[in-house]
Amino acid sequence: MTSFVDEPARVTPAQMDRWCRDFDNWGVCDTVCFHLFDRTPHAFRKVEEWSKRREEFVKRGAFALLACLALHDKGTDDESFARRLPLVERAASDDRNFVKKSVSWALRAIGRRNRALNAAAVAVAERLSASPEAAARWVGKDALREITRPAATRGLA
Repeated sequence: MTSFVDEPARVTPAQMDRWCRDFDNWGVCDTVCFHLFDRTPHAFRKVEEWSKRREEFVKRGAFALLACLALHDKGTDDESFARRLPLVERAASDDRNFVKKSVSWALRAIGRRNRALNAAAVAVAERLSASPEAAARWVGKDALREITRPAATRGLA
């Protein structure tokens, strides 16, 4: 409930870290990222930090947050998202279900923003699809299915 009533401008990086450490399931993680954390001024920095962490739901938080930013933050430039694609590529080999699904979600959300980011996301997804690592292949193929569909690419600006 707090993610619906807290004020994004008043959320501190320390608060985000505390809450993220308490994530113990994907529903709470995704809800807080979707309704609060992606509206804070610290969101992109937390994506960077949390993507390097080992804890399952902290790492999921990084990529759920990146997906939410791609979906909601219409004012951020393409470069801010393109710079995070290497994070996606690195994390794709994490075979934990909740992590790999959030990595795929982030890649798909970035790929649906516009044509330029779609091309960049497709390139990442194709590399991942050819990976010798099963989790990375799954992420790549899952993302490619969505971001190359004609219905998905038709609406890209």
